[in-house]
Amino acid sequence: MRKGRRLEFFASTFYGFFFGFALGVGCSLVVLYAIYAGGYRKALQDSLRSPLSDRYLRLLAKAKTKIAAETKKAPIEDPE
Repeated sequence: MRKGRRLEFFASTFYGFFFGFALGVGCSLVVLYAIYAGGYRKALQDSLRSPLSDRYLRLLAKAKTKIAAETKKAPIEDPE
């Protein structure tokens, strides 16, 4: 194998790794983050609407009940 072909192999391997893996994974992470941020933004908008939906009110009551039940089960610590 000549030296030029070996260098060509390593260069093409590097380019393939960089464009395929580094940029590919980076692009997919950007897409996943955009989906996550969009969902989070939509959830905040829904929670700030003035007429709250029935589903939101049901889930809020359920969450408050669960927190109250967990608070009652927690042992009381001594302040000493």
